[in-house]
Amino acid sequence: MSIDFHNKKNQATYTTRTADKSWIEKIKNLVPIENISNALDVGCGGGIYSKALSDIGVGSVTGVDFSEAILKSARDSCREYKNVIFKHGNALETGLDSNSYNLLLERALIHHIEDLKACFKEGYRVLKNEGFYIIQDRTPEDCLLEGNDSHIRGYFAELFPKLIEMETKRRYNSKNVIDSLQEVGFKSIEEFKLWETRKVYSDKNQLLKDLSERTGRSILHGLNDEELKLLISHIDKSLSTNTNIIEKDRWTIWKAVK
Repeated sequence: MSIDFHNKKNQATYTTRTADKSWIEKIKNLVPIENISNALDVGCGGGIYSKALSDIGVGSVTGVDFSEAILKSARDSCREYKNVIFKHGNALETGLDSNSYNLLLERALIHHIEDLKACFKEGYRVLKNEGFYIIQDRTPEDCLLEGNDSHIRGYFAELFPKLIEMETKRRYNSKNVIDSLQEVGFKSIEEFKLWETRKVYSDKNQLLKDLSERTGRSILHGLNDEELKLLISHIDKSLSTNTNIIEKDRWTIWKAVK
Protein backbone atom coordinates (compact mmCIF):
# COMPACT_ATOMS: atom_id res chain seq x y z
CA MET A 1 0.00 0.00 0.00
CA SER A 2 1.26 3.50 -0.84
CA ILE A 3 -0.23 6.97 -0.63
CA ASP A 4 -2.54 7.99 -3.46
CA PHE A 5 -1.69 11.64 -4.02
CA HIS A 6 -4.68 12.00 -6.37
CA ASN A 7 -7.26 10.85 -3.83
CA LYS A 8 -9.32 13.76 -2.51
CA LYS A 9 -9.21 12.35 1.03
CA ASN A 10 -5.43 12.94 1.01
CA GLN A 11 -5.55 16.45 -0.44
CA ALA A 12 -4.95 18.21 2.90
CA THR A 13 -2.24 15.88 4.20
CA TYR A 14 0.52 18.29 3.16
CA THR A 15 -1.10 21.63 4.08
CA THR A 16 -1.39 21.54 7.85
CA ARG A 17 2.16 22.55 8.78
CA THR A 18 4.16 25.73 8.43
CA ALA A 19 7.84 25.81 7.52
CA ASP A 20 9.96 25.93 10.66
CA LYS A 21 12.47 28.68 11.36
CA SER A 22 15.25 26.07 11.18
CA TRP A 23 14.42 25.58 7.49
CA ILE A 24 14.00 29.29 6.84
CA GLU A 25 17.37 30.15 8.36
CA LYS A 26 19.09 27.40 6.37
CA ILE A 27 17.64 28.67 3.07
CA LYS A 28 18.62 32.25 3.91
CA ASN A 29 22.17 31.05 4.53
CA LEU A 30 22.32 29.12 1.25
CA VAL A 31 20.72 31.57 -1.17
CA PRO A 32 20.89 35.40 -1.50
CA ILE A 33 17.14 35.85 -1.07
CA GLU A 34 17.37 39.59 -1.71
CA ASN A 35 18.43 38.77 -5.29
CA ILE A 36 15.67 36.21 -5.94
CA SER A 37 12.86 37.82 -7.93
CA ASN A 38 11.05 34.58 -8.67
CA ALA A 39 11.15 30.99 -7.50
CA LEU A 40 9.72 27.66 -8.57
CA ASP A 41 8.61 25.04 -6.02
CA VAL A 42 8.28 21.69 -7.82
CA GLY A 43 6.46 18.98 -5.88
CA CYS A 44 4.92 21.82 -3.87
CA GLY A 45 2.23 19.67 -2.26
CA GLY A 46 -0.03 21.86 -0.14
CA GLY A 47 2.11 24.95 -0.64
CA ILE A 48 3.80 25.00 2.77
CA TYR A 49 7.21 25.93 1.36
CA SER A 50 5.81 28.07 -1.46
CA LYS A 51 4.34 30.29 1.25
CA ALA A 52 7.61 30.22 3.18
CA LEU A 53 9.56 31.44 0.15
CA SER A 54 7.11 34.31 -0.21
CA ASP A 55 7.36 35.11 3.50
CA ILE A 56 11.14 35.49 3.36
CA GLY A 57 11.01 37.94 0.49
CA VAL A 58 10.90 36.13 -2.86
CA GLY A 59 8.99 38.36 -5.29
CA SER A 60 6.86 35.70 -6.93
CA VAL A 61 6.54 31.95 -6.39
CA THR A 62 5.13 29.29 -8.69
CA GLY A 63 4.21 25.94 -7.18
CA VAL A 64 3.94 22.86 -9.38
CA ASP A 65 2.48 19.50 -8.43
CA PHE A 66 1.14 16.49 -10.31
CA SER A 67 -1.92 16.10 -8.10
CA GLU A 68 -4.92 18.27 -8.90
CA ALA A 69 -6.48 17.30 -5.57
CA ILE A 70 -3.49 18.54 -3.58
CA LEU A 71 -3.23 21.69 -5.73
CA LYS A 72 -6.81 22.57 -4.83
CA SER A 73 -5.86 22.39 -1.16
CA ALA A 74 -2.74 24.48 -1.86
CA ARG A 75 -4.75 27.19 -3.59
CA ASP A 76 -7.26 27.26 -0.75
CA SER A 77 -4.51 27.63 1.86
CA CYS A 78 -2.69 30.38 -0.08
CA ARG A 79 -5.56 32.71 -0.94
CA GLU A 80 -3.95 35.59 0.93
CA TYR A 81 -0.69 35.18 -1.01
CA LYS A 82 -1.24 37.19 -4.17
CA ASN A 83 2.32 36.52 -5.39
CA VAL A 84 2.00 32.72 -5.18
CA ILE A 85 0.40 30.74 -8.01
CA PHE A 86 0.01 27.01 -8.61
CA LYS A 87 0.15 25.00 -11.81
CA HIS A 88 -0.42 21.37 -12.67
CA GLY A 89 2.70 19.59 -13.95
CA ASN A 90 5.40 17.17 -12.92
CA ALA A 91 9.10 17.25 -12.21
CA LEU A 92 10.03 15.78 -15.60
CA GLU A 93 7.73 18.04 -17.59
CA THR A 94 6.72 21.22 -15.78
CA GLY A 95 5.27 22.88 -18.89
CA LEU A 96 6.99 26.13 -17.90
CA ASP A 97 9.23 28.41 -19.96
CA SER A 98 12.97 27.80 -20.17
CA ASN A 99 15.49 30.08 -18.45
CA SER A 100 12.82 31.67 -16.28
CA TYR A 101 13.56 31.21 -12.56
CA ASN A 102 16.23 32.42 -10.13
CA LEU A 103 15.55 29.64 -7.64
CA LEU A 104 14.20 26.11 -7.94
CA LEU A 105 13.21 24.21 -4.80
CA GLU A 106 12.48 20.49 -4.81
CA ARG A 107 11.80 19.40 -1.26
CA ALA A 108 10.88 15.79 -0.40
CA LEU A 109 10.46 15.09 -4.11
CA ILE A 110 13.28 13.05 -5.61
CA HIS A 111 12.51 9.86 -3.67
CA HIS A 112 9.32 9.74 -5.76
CA ILE A 113 11.30 10.11 -9.01
CA GLU A 114 12.64 7.08 -10.88
CA ASP A 115 14.60 8.99 -13.56
CA LEU A 116 16.76 11.35 -11.53
CA LYS A 117 18.70 12.69 -14.50
CA ALA A 118 15.50 13.58 -16.38
CA CYS A 119 14.31 15.47 -13.30
CA PHE A 120 17.56 17.41 -13.09
CA LYS A 121 17.53 18.15 -16.84
CA GLU A 122 14.13 19.77 -16.45
CA GLY A 123 15.44 21.74 -13.49
CA TYR A 124 18.39 22.92 -15.56
CA ARG A 125 16.07 23.96 -18.39
CA VAL A 126 13.73 26.16 -16.35
CA LEU A 127 16.46 27.89 -14.31
CA LYS A 128 18.10 31.10 -15.43
CA ASN A 129 21.88 31.16 -15.80
CA GLU A 130 23.41 31.43 -12.32
CA GLY A 131 20.09 30.28 -10.89
CA PHE A 132 20.09 28.21 -7.69
CA TYR A 133 18.83 24.65 -7.40
CA ILE A 134 17.93 23.47 -3.87
CA ILE A 135 17.14 19.78 -3.46
CA GLN A 136 16.09 18.53 -0.05
CA ASP A 137 15.53 14.87 0.65
CA ARG A 138 16.58 12.04 2.91
CA THR A 139 19.40 9.68 2.12
CA PRO A 140 19.19 6.08 3.37
CA GLU A 141 21.50 7.11 6.21
CA ASP A 142 19.14 9.93 7.22
CA CYS A 143 16.20 7.55 7.36
CA LEU A 144 17.80 4.85 9.46
CA LEU A 145 18.91 6.91 12.45
CA GLU A 146 17.58 5.60 15.75
CA GLY A 147 14.35 6.84 17.24
CA ASN A 148 14.21 9.11 20.28
CA ASP A 149 11.99 11.78 21.80
CA SER A 150 12.62 14.14 18.89
CA HIS A 151 13.42 11.75 16.03
CA ILE A 152 10.04 10.02 15.93
CA ARG A 153 10.60 8.70 12.43
CA GLY A 154 13.41 6.50 13.73
CA TYR A 155 10.87 4.28 15.47
CA PHE A 156 9.13 3.35 12.20
CA ALA A 157 11.80 1.03 10.85
CA GLU A 158 12.74 -0.12 14.35
CA LEU A 159 9.41 -1.88 14.74
CA PHE A 160 8.82 -2.78 11.08
CA PRO A 161 12.03 -3.82 9.28
CA LYS A 162 10.10 -3.98 6.00
CA LEU A 163 10.07 -0.18 6.07
CA ILE A 164 13.88 -0.23 6.00
CA GLU A 165 13.77 -1.97 2.62
CA MET A 166 11.07 0.41 1.42
CA GLU A 167 13.09 3.46 2.46
CA THR A 168 16.45 2.32 1.13
CA LYS A 169 14.92 1.32 -2.22
CA ARG A 170 13.32 4.71 -2.82
CA ARG A 171 16.06 6.95 -1.41
CA TYR A 172 19.09 8.14 -3.34
CA ASN A 173 22.53 8.24 -1.80
CA SER A 174 24.39 11.52 -1.96
CA LYS A 175 26.93 10.39 -4.55
CA ASN A 176 24.14 9.48 -6.96
CA VAL A 177 22.56 12.90 -6.56
CA ILE A 178 25.83 14.79 -6.98
CA ASP A 179 26.96 12.72 -9.97
CA SER A 180 23.62 13.22 -11.71
CA LEU A 181 23.72 16.98 -11.12
CA GLN A 182 27.20 17.16 -12.58
CA GLU A 183 26.24 15.09 -15.62
CA VAL A 184 23.38 17.46 -16.41
CA GLY A 185 25.68 20.47 -16.21
CA PHE A 186 25.22 21.98 -12.77
CA LYS A 187 28.23 23.52 -11.02
CA SER A 188 29.24 24.59 -7.51
CA ILE A 189 27.48 21.57 -5.99
CA GLU A 190 27.50 21.47 -2.19
CA GLU A 191 25.91 19.17 0.39
CA PHE A 192 24.51 20.14 3.78
CA LYS A 193 22.72 18.42 6.66
CA LEU A 194 19.69 19.83 8.43
CA TRP A 195 17.76 18.76 11.50
CA GLU A 196 14.47 20.43 10.59
CA THR A 197 11.81 20.81 13.23
CA ARG A 198 8.75 19.17 11.77
CA LYS A 199 6.22 20.04 14.42
CA VAL A 200 5.92 20.89 18.10
CA TYR A 201 3.31 18.97 20.07
CA SER A 202 2.09 20.27 23.41
CA ASP A 203 1.28 16.72 24.49
CA LYS A 204 1.87 13.18 23.30
CA ASN A 205 -1.75 12.60 22.31
CA GLN A 206 -1.43 15.22 19.57
CA LEU A 207 1.52 13.34 18.09
CA LEU A 208 -0.24 9.98 18.29
CA LYS A 209 -3.30 11.44 16.55
CA ASP A 210 -1.06 12.84 13.80
CA LEU A 211 0.48 9.41 13.32
CA SER A 212 -2.90 7.67 13.27
CA GLU A 213 -3.97 9.91 10.40
CA ARG A 214 -0.65 9.38 8.54
CA THR A 215 -0.53 13.16 8.16
CA GLY A 216 2.25 14.18 5.78
CA ARG A 217 3.99 10.81 6.17
CA SER A 218 3.83 8.83 2.94
CA ILE A 219 5.95 6.04 4.46
CA LEU A 220 3.11 5.14 6.86
CA HIS A 221 0.94 4.18 3.90
CA GLY A 222 3.21 1.13 3.74
CA LEU A 223 1.52 -0.14 6.91
CA ASN A 224 -1.99 -1.50 7.20
CA ASP A 225 -4.33 -0.25 9.92
CA GLU A 226 -3.38 -2.95 12.42
CA GLU A 227 0.33 -2.41 11.88
CA LEU A 228 -0.16 1.33 12.32
CA LYS A 229 -1.89 0.72 15.66
CA LEU A 230 1.08 -1.40 16.78
CA LEU A 231 3.49 1.36 15.75
CA ILE A 232 1.54 4.00 17.64
CA SER A 233 1.51 1.81 20.74
CA HIS A 234 5.27 1.24 20.41
CA ILE A 235 5.97 4.97 20.12
CA ASP A 236 3.62 5.71 23.01
CA LYS A 237 5.65 3.37 25.24
CA SER A 238 9.04 4.46 23.90
CA LEU A 239 8.75 8.20 24.48
CA SER A 240 10.14 9.38 27.78
CA THR A 241 8.08 12.56 27.82
CA ASN A 242 4.37 13.34 27.55
CA THR A 243 4.58 17.07 26.85
CA ASN A 244 6.36 19.57 24.62
CA ILE A 245 7.55 17.06 22.03
CA ILE A 246 9.70 18.75 19.38
CA GLU A 247 9.73 16.41 16.41
CA LYS A 248 12.73 16.76 14.10
CA ASP A 249 13.72 15.04 10.87
CA ARG A 250 17.24 14.74 9.50
CA TRP A 251 17.57 15.89 5.89
CA THR A 252 20.26 16.25 3.29
CA ILE A 253 20.26 19.41 1.18
CA TRP A 254 22.11 19.76 -2.11
CA LYS A 255 22.75 23.20 -3.54
CA ALA A 256 23.78 23.61 -7.16
CA VAL A 257 24.13 26.51 -9.60
CA LYS A 258 23.28 26.52 -13.30
